[in-house]
Amino acid sequence: MTKIDDQLNNGSITSGENVSYWIDSTSIIAFNKPDQNINTEVLIIGGGIAGLTTAYKLVKAGKKVVLVEDGFIGSGETGRTTAHLTCALDDRYYYIESTFGKDASKLAAQSHSAAIDEIENTIQTLNIDCSFKRVNGYLFLHPSDKIENLEKEFQATQTAGIKTNFLKVTPTITGGETMPSIVFNNQAQFHVLHYLKGLADAITALGGIIYTEARAENITKEGAEVNGFTFSAEHIVVATNTPVNDTFTMHTKQAAYRTYVVAGKIPKGMLPYSLWWDTGDLESKWVAQPYHYVRLENFDDQYDLLISGGEDHKTGQADEERISALERYDRLESWTRSYFPMLEDITYRWSGQVMEPVDGLGFMGKNPGDDNIYIITGDSGNGMTHATIGAMIISDLILGNKNNWEELYSPSRITLKSTGDFIKEAGNMASQYLDWIKGSDLENTADLAAGEGGVLSSGLKKIAVYRDYDNTLKAFSAVCPHLGCIVQWNDDEKSFDCPCHGSRFSTDGTVTNGPAQTDLSHIHIK
Repeated sequence: MTKIDDQLNNGSITSGENVSYWIDSTSIIAFNKPDQNINTEVLIIGGGIAGLTTAYKLVKAGKKVVLVEDGFIGSGETGRTTAHLTCALDDRYYYIESTFGKDASKLAAQSHSAAIDEIENTIQTLNIDCSFKRVNGYLFLHPSDKIENLEKEFQATQTAGIKTNFLKVTPTITGGETMPSIVFNNQAQFHVLHYLKGLADAITALGGIIYTEARAENITKEGAEVNGFTFSAEHIVVATNTPVNDTFTMHTKQAAYRTYVVAGKIPKGMLPYSLWWDTGDLESKWVAQPYHYVRLENFDDQYDLLISGGEDHKTGQADEERISALERYDRLESWTRSYFPMLEDITYRWSGQVMEPVDGLGFMGKNPGDDNIYIITGDSGNGMTHATIGAMIISDLILGNKNNWEELYSPSRITLKSTGDFIKEAGNMASQYLDWIKGSDLENTADLAAGEGGVLSSGLKKIAVYRDYDNTLKAFSAVCPHLGCIVQWNDDEKSFDCPCHGSRFSTDGTVTNGPAQTDLSHIHIK
């Protein structure tokens, strides 16, 4: 195995076996490892769009900022997004309006639109070359949905103050001449890793410090332990997709989902740069009602890259529908070709993880019960704008400025109207503990081929095992150190995933996604 293969396996370059287009088309963004104790004003944990945007805004305001990332910049879920920049929410504005009220719906629309403007202004200020474009977005019906819901969403977007139009067609897609849609004007897209590179360069130029391959543990109101060094700070921002400093509270309010992406070339000029989304599968067993999402990205002088995502399921629970990852990619490709038949061979396949809040809005602000620890999570299908909103809210909180969105996105909020979805997700989570008494998916380690893993039972123990490409067998406790669920083998991304709260572990047992803070414990087996 090469050194880069090792880094892929342990999640330092990207949190999975498959490499996204963004990662593949960007040099590794690395900084020094920690080599001393640090005392700073603001410690930011996480080197994705949430952490870097927060760091940039604070260092620009004169704050002393240190950012730590346990892999490299963008190696988490930011590098596995499809990078839509939109105020079109996947939970529908009519749902937001009924749950939070009309004023809150207007604030949600305003905040996501402002996040796009914030990204655009930053790109212009720093002169970042990241293929930023203003484009239209089109929301069209999933076959399981009704025209009445699309009309209802159009009215809700108008009430929220968004510039939308109702069309009798969906422009440019095959069959679109008979498919009504809502067009969201003035949305945007960009190359997210190139954007992060520009932010990182600006942060360090302004005096901020960034450490990579710097793992934060034991996070408290005093700071954190990073690679064995003490990093103390007045304010701590946890921008790690899901909070790693919270044992239970936030994880009753959101659920981790796995989403899939395929990308392939199309001849340049065949499609306009646009965003497309269907309204989601209303018959899905999942509370989040998975939907499809598509966009273009400039590839070279002859081709654009068509990037299509969807086919979601709860993390660690692909077996609930008996649909393998390979079949999910095939289904996604088939769906994409039905609307975009000019798609040539698939060049990239990857998956990512999103946190779905039970009430449809992200959680950005003070961690419940803490005065100086802040979190950004609950990205749903709008990770780029949710993360940017979170950075705007938290930088204002730290700087003592009033932010009109603070209450709407407060992690401490309780939304009674979402109780039904909360109960469904809580019941699903609780049912995963039955894995303790279920039979294992692996009878004997001799059945494992190189590059494969699984979970076997040994008496009362559950053991996660992986056979490396050099035929070395690795074994760990299959018990997630967060709250004791049994991890499941993800054959697509070569990881062990927790079906309860979405923690993920690499093939060497290293935690790559929270909320777990510690690795799977090693076990010696024959």
